[in-house]
Amino acid sequence: MNQPPLLPMAGQAPPERADAARNRQRILDAALRIVDEEGAKALTMNGVAHASGIGVGTVYRRFGDISALLLALLDHSERRLQAAFLSGPPPLGPGAPAAERLRAFVQTYARHTLDAEELLLAAEKASATARYKSDPYRVVHTHVQMLIREARPELDAPVLAHLLLGAFQPSLLVHLRRELDVSVERLEASLDQLLGALV
Repeated sequence: MNQPPLLPMAGQAPPERADAARNRQRILDAALRIVDEEGAKALTMNGVAHASGIGVGTVYRRFGDISALLLALLDHSERRLQAAFLSGPPPLGPGAPAAERLRAFVQTYARHTLDAEELLLAAEKASATARYKSDPYRVVHTHVQMLIREARPELDAPVLAHLLLGAFQPSLLVHLRRELDVSVERLEASLDQLLGALV
């Protein structure tokens, strides 16, 4: 299946000056240290500024708010996921029927979301809608809607793609796993059933 050539990949920002790129990396390194040592809930813009030795004004100018900083921390894993579904081997990558690719994507995206659960949950709490405005979400949404449209052309693919991706809302997954004690295996089986009803 052909992918749109202008689809943005996570992390493909315009070229930066060398000093701006160094500052960005120092900020991200400091943020990762805080997350590793204290958890994502402890992340604040002031704390990152202090830990990185970069002025808080620069941190805000570079990332805007804590949700944008959290999304930037997720960038590396997002890029690997995108590479897998855009150009990796089938069934996740090109070469398999749309329904099979969508099923493979849903299972892979579930594991990806669970692996990044803490960061995603913190980003969701910082801004409930920031995720939907991010490049990684737009890429994933475009991919899912294209697969739905290919598998079932009569359906409203753009809206259904959002609704399907809504199943991966971090707070919902936390509720299912921690409060309702739903195992990963049961979650994956249920997602497969949900997808089976769609395609």
